Amino acid sequence: MPARIRVLVAKPGLDGHDRGAKVVASALRDGGMEVIYTGLHQTPEMIVNAAIQEDVDVVAMSILSGAHMTMFPRVLELLREKGVDDVIVTGGGIIPDEDMKELAGMGVDRLFGPGTDTRDIVTYIREAVERKRGA
Repeated sequence: MPARIRVLVAKPGLDGHDRGAKVVASALRDGGMEVIYTGLHQTPEMIVNAAIQEDVDVVAMSILSGAHMTMFPRVLELLREKGVDDVIVTGGGIIPDEDMKELAGMGVDRLFGPGTDTRDIVTYIREAVERKRGA
């Protein structure tokens, strides 16, 4: 039996709105995944350290503050610096399409906007981890 998927759900920066992150975390748990929620006001360093300590498959960041073009690249950079190349970085929030494309080019997996059906997020993460584990 394959190992359970482990997902770190993180709220980076000064954004104090975590309702969406908690809804997604619950949906992932209901989907059979193990979820570690970091809480509010996390720095990229805190997120990466938690991801390594918890040995997660996925880092999912929720960003509503507009800091996505700072936070996602910094988390990717820190993961690479620490030699972690097997963690999927995904997330969601208020992110314009053009920024989603630029972030994808940097190595961020699929990003989800407001109103996304949580079942789609669960399915996507399950399939992305299966692809990664199969590689």
